[in-house]
Amino acid sequence: MEDIVRDSFDYFLDRTSGEVIAFSEQILNEVKARLYDTDDEEIDEDIEYIEYDEIPELPDWMEDEVELAMEILFDVENRYIRIPERNSGMAFNSMIEFVKTVEDEELKNILTKSLEGKGAFRKFKDALINYPRERKRWHGFNAKAVKLEIIEWLKSIGIEPET
Repeated sequence: MEDIVRDSFDYFLDRTSGEVIAFSEQILNEVKARLYDTDDEEIDEDIEYIEYDEIPELPDWMEDEVELAMEILFDVENRYIRIPERNSGMAFNSMIEFVKTVEDEELKNILTKSLEGKGAFRKFKDALINYPRERKRWHGFNAKAVKLEIIEWLKSIGIEPET
């Protein structure tokens, strides 16, 4: 969920096994090329019946990943669900809540100012660079906040997580 840019990878949850599946942009681009570069009028829901004018040469590992990605994209049983990006508002609120716990008044002021205006996330991280102990504490604080968000998301899709 914390990979909010999703320019290198995208993530899916297998509702059956609980496994998180990550696909690189390279794999997703290969799937798109296979699906959209064909002249087929319609693609059957069963990926076994997709025919290609020319079978591309891919390494075995990549072929397996492409097949899994296609299985996920044609998921008629609703087995897979895309893991959403973390809500930026919730991430921002985590930073605000963390600042309230900072005892060093100088750092508290620096962090408070970092949250103003554009680039708050980067400014906040940069402000913690010279405070390794507080930076480590922030990472723990943020990890707990993300865990709670993940639990709420799982519950919202009907999965009761083990805690």
